[in-house]
Amino acid sequence: MKRAEHIRNIAIVAHIDHGKTTLIDSIFRAAQVFRGNARVEERVMDNDDLEREKGITIRAKHCTVEWKGYKINIIDTPGHADFFGEVERILSTVDSVLLLVDAGEGPMPQTRYVLSHALGIGLKPIVYINKVDRKEADPLAALNATFDLFLELGATDEQADFPVLYGSGLSGWAVSDLKDIKGGESRGMDALFECIVKHVAPPLADEESPFLMQVSTLAWNEYIGRMGCGKIIQGRIRRGDEFVRISTAWEDKNDKDNQNYVVTDREPSRTVQIFVTHGLERVEVDQAGAGDIVWISGPKEIGIGDTLASPDLDSFPLPPLDIEEPTVSMFFLVNNGPFAGQEGRPITLRQLKARLERELHTNVALRMEDLGRSDGVKVSGRGELQLAILIEEMRREGMEFCVSKPEVITEEHDGALYEPMEDLVIDIPEEYQGVVYEKLSRRRARVRGMESLRTGLTRLLFTVPTRGLIGYRGEFMTDTRGLGIMSSRFSGYAPWVGDIAPRSRGSLVSLDTGEATSYQLENLQERGTLFVSPMDRIYAGMIVGENSRPGDMPCNPTKKKQATNHRASTKEFTVKLDVPRRMSLEKAIEWIADDELVEVTPKSIRLRKSILDDNERRKARRISA
Repeated sequence: MKRAEHIRNIAIVAHIDHGKTTLIDSIFRAAQVFRGNARVEERVMDNDDLEREKGITIRAKHCTVEWKGYKINIIDTPGHADFFGEVERILSTVDSVLLLVDAGEGPMPQTRYVLSHALGIGLKPIVYINKVDRKEADPLAALNATFDLFLELGATDEQADFPVLYGSGLSGWAVSDLKDIKGGESRGMDALFECIVKHVAPPLADEESPFLMQVSTLAWNEYIGRMGCGKIIQGRIRRGDEFVRISTAWEDKNDKDNQNYVVTDREPSRTVQIFVTHGLERVEVDQAGAGDIVWISGPKEIGIGDTLASPDLDSFPLPPLDIEEPTVSMFFLVNNGPFAGQEGRPITLRQLKARLERELHTNVALRMEDLGRSDGVKVSGRGELQLAILIEEMRREGMEFCVSKPEVITEEHDGALYEPMEDLVIDIPEEYQGVVYEKLSRRRARVRGMESLRTGLTRLLFTVPTRGLIGYRGEFMTDTRGLGIMSSRFSGYAPWVGDIAPRSRGSLVSLDTGEATSYQLENLQERGTLFVSPMDRIYAGMIVGENSRPGDMPCNPTKKKQATNHRASTKEFTVKLDVPRRMSLEKAIEWIADDELVEVTPKSIRLRKSILDDNERRKARRISA
């Protein structure tokens, strides 16, 4: 069958922080995507403020470069486990993957996950050993570990005979032979482009057949609604052409191997707009053909996995694409605190639902449930990070609201309770093994293995329930003095492993409203760790610190020292206060207990009790007991 010889479609996949986005910067420079005098920021594909601040890719990005007459479509994919459902769907639109492996760390948990899926759908990866110019790099050891991983995942002989490149995405070079590095010839990206052109199969280009494509990602525009993105499998599509949108679903979600699926919706439609990418820009075109990755608008409703087909193919829909099921949920609530509306835009339940519904237009991994509460809704996602990013985006839009502690979503099979589990990998200095083992054993983790790394660190492998990781990341960083590296991925559901002890320390809860005083905070810091400073505004029911003992301790941080005839005028200057612990959004969500909330405003992150009044909290405790 004829192929589009001038087109190559490839996705870059890797474990988080192995250098995908930085490598694309170098690809752009080598392909001269920008003018010579153009000012281009680093990690140009991470064009969202949150992505730049966190140093991670949150959403897949499409770009196109041209090299010696070839059009290379590249997709930069997220590396964090919470977004791997999107990576899986992206792989259905490309013809190969460029697998990045850190020359110092070797394959990591997410490397295994994305590689397993790529091999499973028959793709033949190209391996790029990155960061070979660092002093801790051992490219041959990283390559051997990668080859072992290919065999372990059941790669075919053809897949295991993968081409290899060595280089530095940051410095912008790639070579196909390690000898070239030592010989000083390691400059430029031509070796990478040549490898892609040689080893990535050009897409099928049967432009004479009826139009057919499948939607793998979504975008939203306030004026034209949803747009679906995917690779045109065959045929051509022109602006104004008629086609049919067909939605499908598996007959049995637990038996997808039989490929039995049914049509759930069918909608005649017409193409309104067609977009392709040139460099980083999405450009409108009049038509596109087989092999092109395009964005199409037109249907009123469009979803992941929908088949867009010529009316002649209306009875041949493609099988559905899997959408990852959420494993963690939390409540998004209207802010009913006394400071509501003072630092941002207070929102009603209707406005909260409208904002979340807008998010659901493009983020198919999220779910929203209206459980009949008058103050909020339940939102579910793949992990804590995915939900925290949504919260931060809403906060930056000026909204005020509250969120509850995350909880895992359980399932029931044959009368038994099942819960989500994670494969956890920890790299730490040897002296911190004891405390990590101790803390994780309390969280029902099971040891799978241990190995020594070339970097002098020890790698610990665990299986742990998802709920056991909620609130652990900050504790882990404290226990390892910031020297530990922790990563995990969802591995499936398993029988409930038993109860996990809650947070061992209680909260310091304010009984009054006002401004915190240095006089009272000096006394309180002897009882725990403070979250506030003098002159901070406090309200009754707000959490001002962590108690040094189990259980909550009511307090009054606004109390002032009574003046006397013997009081020295400089007395207040002698107060010595420790630096308060300031909670980021992620740390706050991890830290709170079941009866506590995080109050989110554009200016502040506050911790509070769900029931603000102390007497009402006592009544609620008596009733629940």
